[in-house]
Amino acid sequence: MHEKTSFTIHDLPKTERPRERLKQFGPEALSAQELLAIVIGRGVSKKSVMTIAQELLAKFGNIKAISQATIEELSQIKGIGFAKATQIKACFELGKRQDLEPELKDFDIKDPQSVVKAIRASIKDKAKEHFKLILLNTRNKIIGISTVSVGTLNASLVHPREVFKDAIMHGAYSVVLAHNHPSGDSEPSEDDLMITKRLVEAGKILDIKVIDHIIITKNGYFSFKEKGLISKG
Repeated sequence: MHEKTSFTIHDLPKTERPRERLKQFGPEALSAQELLAIVIGRGVSKKSVMTIAQELLAKFGNIKAISQATIEELSQIKGIGFAKATQIKACFELGKRQDLEPELKDFDIKDPQSVVKAIRASIKDKAKEHFKLILLNTRNKIIGISTVSVGTLNASLVHPREVFKDAIMHGAYSVVLAHNHPSGDSEPSEDDLMITKRLVEAGKILDIKVIDHIIITKNGYFSFKEKGLISKG
């Protein structure tokens, strides 16, 4: 009698299957492997969906790296074909878009106060710095807001390629940079100044104008444009 060399989700007790666990305990209770398994859906011959999810994490190291992987890179995992790779990419894209509230769709960015009003609620009470990119069309309407990074901003870690990736993908005409200072001090740090200068220059090369960089605190803000640190031209 041959030993079974692989297992499927149905080999698990019903209470331990990812979908059932999500239904009973909510998505927060599931591991990254279980959440990926739900997105992928099913395994292939001799490889369960849980094994495929485990191999994804092992190959890329973490969820962020998986979210940034190309369809071609994802498809290198046996059991992840084009269809499943696109499902994974679509899920991460939906997660990125959660910062864009429906009422902001037609928001008109006319001044720093408009930017502050648009995103303060989502970042003012955060314990870490959230660096956001507001994408605008030719009429200064918001077409998207993406979170570029979470954590203390460091000029050596913020690469223009990552910052402008969404702007290029969504055909943005111009962008506004914004991040919060949990300390409550709205004055820019040396890294803030260096990052802004670097991104303004990168924007010129890409023909995507950086209109402003706004530092937001619970009770105030700092606009690089208002202070003359970004050209109004």
